[in-house]
Amino acid sequence: MWPLFSSDDVYAPFLAPLIIVINIIKVTVIGVGVVKDEGVVNSMTRHGDYRELLKGPLYYACAITLTTIVFWRTSPISIAVICNLCAGDGVADIAGRRFGQVKLPHNPEKSYAGSIAMFMAGFIASVLYMCYFNIFGFVEKSWTMVGAFGAISLAAAVVESLPISTRLDDNLTVPLASVLVGALVLYFIGATNLCCMSTDDSSLSAIAEMVFAGSRSSK
Repeated sequence: MWPLFSSDDVYAPFLAPLIIVINIIKVTVIGVGVVKDEGVVNSMTRHGDYRELLKGPLYYACAITLTTIVFWRTSPISIAVICNLCAGDGVADIAGRRFGQVKLPHNPEKSYAGSIAMFMAGFIASVLYMCYFNIFGFVEKSWTMVGAFGAISLAAAVVESLPISTRLDDNLTVPLASVLVGALVLYFIGATNLCCMSTDDSSLSAIAEMVFAGSRSSK
């Protein structure tokens, strides 16, 4: 739905995740026990404990919301984060449950099948979204960008396979890894529009461009 928003509307990045924000509020009130909803608890948790909503499901919704607001549709980082989190991590869970008999040596709770599936799904989804957003002129399309998305998806898959992702939550570590590695890789290849709706006429855009321009000139 992102392409449907006008590029002249500075509030678009805040309106786009509005439904997700409503879900964040809903998940929070259920997760703290203010409201009871067994349907939501059973559909969004693994063990049927309402307090689980304050972890993975909440991290997931917050990650999507912050990515939308901060990076928006003109940044390839937004593509990397959302595709690695939604497509990559989602497919990893399915592949891991179905074909995950062979576990990783450094984390017995993760499998080779899950990690490979995460990398492939996140990478393919990122490339497809790059092509889709390029139709509207939001992001550039090139083989260099394809390679960058591959590196970001690989890093996200590696981080997701580490024990830290099990102790914290991969809905937290995957987007963080995608942002950090994405910023480094995309900056290295000279990609533009890395942050804050940089092709829109907004104060956030101007600030972002000044920051990145300053960091480039200092080198």
